[in-house]
Amino acid sequence: MRIAVAGSSGLIGSQVCRLAGEAGHEVVRLSRTDGVDLLDPDAVAKALVGVEAVVDVSRPSRMDLASAREFFTTVARNLGAAGREAGVRRTVVLSIVGVDRGQDYDWYVATLAHEQAIREHAPGARVLRTTQFHEFPGQVLQRALAGRASSGAVEIMDVPTQPVDSAEVARALVEIATDPGSADRQLAGPRTERLVDLVRELAAHDGLDLTVVPGPASTSMAGGSMLPGPEVPTAGVDWHTWLESRRG
Repeated sequence: MRIAVAGSSGLIGSQVCRLAGEAGHEVVRLSRTDGVDLLDPDAVAKALVGVEAVVDVSRPSRMDLASAREFFTTVARNLGAAGREAGVRRTVVLSIVGVDRGQDYDWYVATLAHEQAIREHAPGARVLRTTQFHEFPGQVLQRALAGRASSGAVEIMDVPTQPVDSAEVARALVEIATDPGSADRQLAGPRTERLVDLVRELAAHDGLDLTVVPGPASTSMAGGSMLPGPEVPTAGVDWHTWLESRRG
């Protein structure tokens, strides 16, 4: 099968490309790093010739609401128009567990718009909603350090989370893209944590001399909107096991 991966150079996209290639599929990489601008409809149309399935794990360079929503909707329209012309059968988009419950948080507003735009424009739309990846605490810490003064504590939003191994996310995306009978799915990690505790443990594990303290969060996230319901399947190792295996 010929599979296109939008966002092929990112954390999830690179793993999807590798897994699909190892399974014998022909992979078409769609990212600026790989020479395709997803915001250019002509470039996307040219790249999707002969493609049977699209996996959209694209992410904007800016995370503010207006920029992110514009990026997501434009990419969805471009993938949809080119996909219909090329005869694409399925378009799989990556989203977030609880995204519809977290609409007081701008990134979740933009992500839900991404879902909706793919459903509206792309052929054979499927949605995979997952909890945050194991890499998420590290990403949060990096953003906090980037905005940190020369002294003082690092504030991390105090929210419950149930992180999942990104390798399991990539595997699920490939399964949905290649299975004619696939449907929307959700996926979570095996263990509930608090994000501030994970960041604190990560900083200590990496030998960083930091004081990590709980910070404010949106009402929905503080109330548990990031957590999966009991019906959501879990997969992969817990965050602490992942940390030791990746950073040991």
